Amino acid sequence: MTNPPSSSSKLETFRAMVAKNPENVLARFGLANEAMKAGFHEEAAEQLGAYLSRYDDEGNGWQRLAECRLALGQPAEARAALERGIAAARRFGHGGLAGELESRLEELE
Repeated sequence: MTNPPSSSSKLETFRAMVAKNPENVLARFGLANEAMKAGFHEEAAEQLGAYLSRYDDEGNGWQRLAECRLALGQPAEARAALERGIAAARRFGHGGLAGELESRLEELE
């Protein structure tokens, strides 16, 4: 039985994928998720920004970006990301996610 890949090896795998193909938005999203898990919020925010500039996210990416911005002490940017996430979630018919993001936004105000 083999052990599952460690977070650091997943992080390095996604970094290599993005380096090889910077236009791969899903690799950027994966890298952002692994960077967040590792506490690299600046790197995660950078990757989420690149992902969100190229992909019509349904709200989850905006939520993750907001969490990164909060971790970086940037509450205004976090609120803006949540607002964009709410709009995206509504546009895609994800009422539950929109409600979750609205609740999070209220917590910040």
